Amino acid sequence: MSARILVVDDTPVNVRLLEAKLTAEYFDVLTAHDGPSALEVAEREVPDVILLDVMMPGMDGFEVCRRLRENPALGHIPVVMITALTDVSDRVRGLEAGADDFLSKPVNDIALFARVRSLVRLKTLMDELRARQAAAGVSVDDRIQMGAMDDLEGARVLLVDGQKQHGQRVSDKLRAAGYDVTLSQTLPEAQQQSFVAPYFDLIIAGIEVAGEDGLRFCSQLRSHEETRHIPILLVLDDMDLPRLAKGLDLGVTDYLFKPVDNNELLARVRTQVRRTHYHNRLRSMLDQGMSMAYTDSLTGTYNRRYMNSYLERKLPEIKETGKPLALLIFDIDHFKEVNDTHGHGVGDKILREVCRRVSDNVRDFDLLSRFGGEEFVLIMPNTTTEQAMSIAERLREQIGCFAVEIDEEVGEQTVTVSIGVSVTIDPNTKPSTLLEEADHALYEAKRGGRNRVVMSETVAG
Repeated sequence: MSARILVVDDTPVNVRLLEAKLTAEYFDVLTAHDGPSALEVAEREVPDVILLDVMMPGMDGFEVCRRLRENPALGHIPVVMITALTDVSDRVRGLEAGADDFLSKPVNDIALFARVRSLVRLKTLMDELRARQAAAGVSVDDRIQMGAMDDLEGARVLLVDGQKQHGQRVSDKLRAAGYDVTLSQTLPEAQQQSFVAPYFDLIIAGIEVAGEDGLRFCSQLRSHEETRHIPILLVLDDMDLPRLAKGLDLGVTDYLFKPVDNNELLARVRTQVRRTHYHNRLRSMLDQGMSMAYTDSLTGTYNRRYMNSYLERKLPEIKETGKPLALLIFDIDHFKEVNDTHGHGVGDKILREVCRRVSDNVRDFDLLSRFGGEEFVLIMPNTTTEQAMSIAERLREQIGCFAVEIDEEVGEQTVTVSIGVSVTIDPNTKPSTLLEEADHALYEAKRGGRNRVVMSETVAG
């Protein structure tokens, strides 16, 4: 897995050593020798992972990490602090500053490479979500940056610990910090609980649970869509270090050595729950962005942009299916008079009701979109000319034969629609041609007295 790694250390020999090791593993290495230059390089190059020395003159690693987390453009970049400091309080301080991990010198190469690859995968996922947001026209602002302070009260944590007393102590500590903790003492029970919605914000699991392999449990979590992105905090003994690299490769997000220090536990849990919230907000904003980009806010139908894209994809499929595709354009007759007489509020209600009636009378895979104003397009795959005309007539009747209840003041309003239909069995038909022919047919329907269905004679099948 190729990625760009920024190595920050004020000792040149340390930089050269890490650079050589990472380059041998096919990583692209950037370097900086102090805090200010590290921030400058990070801003300019936006690396995938930052390996950051703590003890540097002027601006130390803690301050660099804090500034990275405060920057909306850089706050999502994983940071691993590498230092000679070994006290638990130093690790906690680094985690609270926003670091993802804290490795002590001399660094174990296997653990380092596994950790870097794990964080690169995480960064790649976040980058993909951010890219999709940008494509949907939604920006990622500083309110959801990775370093933002969250209200973590009530976050759901699954603790898997086969030692009852130890598990109870850990769960009590987490509950005291405001987390909603579910304690499980066996892996089968934990697996059953983890796949039930609402899903957990974090899963804490021992590398061995009641004699069973905790890594297999982690692998199962990563193989299912529902639990694929839930952070996993692995708890292990020093003797289990060789298996840690395997765990990180399987998708373990973070780890904690026994005996568990309460402050470090809370710091790591806080970091991972924040990451879950960050990931969920990215996905939520992406869903909103996609909805805004492809649907009409008033009627809930697809918009013209999505309809054009859909039509471009569906027409070539005729070559494979051999089945025709039908397109209907319809608009509401004399709709301007409705707006002028009763106001746009009444007009909006009629638009929504017409769309509801159409949606209730077509198939799930037919696509209804708002073309503009009171004009709509209905695309129907696998639909012959006879079927299209029959459906169009049914829609005309469903809309025109039943009044729309507005309110006590306006009462009921009856509206009719004119419909133009075009059908093609040619996969080389251009979307614009199919639309134009249906539009011409719609014009003929209006010229013929409205409240009519007309089939195009130019494109037919």
